[in-house]
Amino acid sequence: MTTTPEMLYLLSADPADFAQVVAGMQSADVAEALRELTPKAAARVIEALPFDLAVQVLDEPELEHRVPIIEAMEVKTAGPLIDGMSADQQADLFREFSDEERVRLLPALERKTQQALELLLRYPPETAGGIMTTEFLSVPSNATVEDTLQTIHRVGGAKETVYAIYVVDEKDKRLRHVVSLRELVMSDRNQRVTEIGTQRKVLSVTPYVDREEVARLISKYDLLAIPVVDREHRILGIVTVDDVIDALMAETTEDVQKFGGMEALDEPYMEITIPRMLRKRAGWLAALFIGEMLTATAMGYFEGEIAHAVVLALFVPLIISSGGNSGSQATSLIIRAMALREIRLRDWWRVAIRELPSGLALGAFLGLIGASRILLWQHLGWYNYGPHYALVAITVAIALLGVVTFGSLTGSMLPFVLRRLGFDPASASAPFVATLVDVTGLVIYFTVALLILRGTLL
Repeated sequence: MTTTPEMLYLLSADPADFAQVVAGMQSADVAEALRELTPKAAARVIEALPFDLAVQVLDEPELEHRVPIIEAMEVKTAGPLIDGMSADQQADLFREFSDEERVRLLPALERKTQQALELLLRYPPETAGGIMTTEFLSVPSNATVEDTLQTIHRVGGAKETVYAIYVVDEKDKRLRHVVSLRELVMSDRNQRVTEIGTQRKVLSVTPYVDREEVARLISKYDLLAIPVVDREHRILGIVTVDDVIDALMAETTEDVQKFGGMEALDEPYMEITIPRMLRKRAGWLAALFIGEMLTATAMGYFEGEIAHAVVLALFVPLIISSGGNSGSQATSLIIRAMALREIRLRDWWRVAIRELPSGLALGAFLGLIGASRILLWQHLGWYNYGPHYALVAITVAIALLGVVTFGSLTGSMLPFVLRRLGFDPASASAPFVATLVDVTGLVIYFTVALLILRGTLL
């Protein structure tokens, strides 16, 4: 693979050799190499590429800083390149542009591109309308197979995909049928397109459907693309499987960052500025810190008990971490199940019924390990827990039973609460659940200790 320095050397030394070398490269490799350059230098390289390859490079998600690259270009150069990009990538690009840059570039675009942008920018980027492309192939319902093949031959090169041909009513333009390219090629040339293929109801989505639901449908029915239709069932565009993959990668990245207890970054890690990263992280970190202050408050409330039985303090980290871990496990499972539409809001009680015995079983298992550890250490002489070590072991075991059960229930129910309030369930991140369970875990632990150890250590 040609490196970035080699590309720059060839470009400056011999443009002909440069064009010959990059012509044999994959667009994704060129895009990856350009990430190492400044926007101005990357703009120079793109301008020197063959036009079709330059368009493909700008279409690549790997080219994460394409906005400053295009900003570094002259309008007369940038306009045709943007016109050549796929419609969904054009929309993504213009969402990132400043108002000044939009004003600069829009007049340089073809009228067809301007109309497509006007349509796509109406919809949020996390919806079907936000990730769809308007480059699809449709034919009227009175067309024959021969007519359709001629249409594909004439305009297919300008469409993002021709694996599916969408048949619309010749009068009201409503979507009536979908024919695969394979079915079309294998059919009689004189047949009407409405007569070939399966006659099942056409799968489609509306523009405001969440992109995760679109991905679920494409995965469930093994589709290469799914049409996006308006209220009158007229086709607006299509969402292709590669668009869904790109969207899900962005969604997964965002969810992982939220799981870590922070706002999702909207830029690559190495490109985001330190002040922006601090703003993304500081808010959640402060909220979690305030939550942990409640843990200190709870510890202060039981200061007398700790003073009388210092041995209890040894197991505080054990107790609260076990509750936090069980809660984080439950939260991760439920959020994933929600994302895959395996469970819905109305299933909260079924989840609670499953998590209650699971929490009890896990708590009993950990409680047995904790009690066995205390008894073993005492009998082997590795640590002296005092004359009431058996009661301490029972206290730890019962506390673990309660804390793990509470953590499992809390972790499983919190995503439902957040979804019901209109928030992203991914916000029920592991640190947030752990902080919540830390406070309640201390209360459970010392309450159990008061009940069992009253009259002995307390």
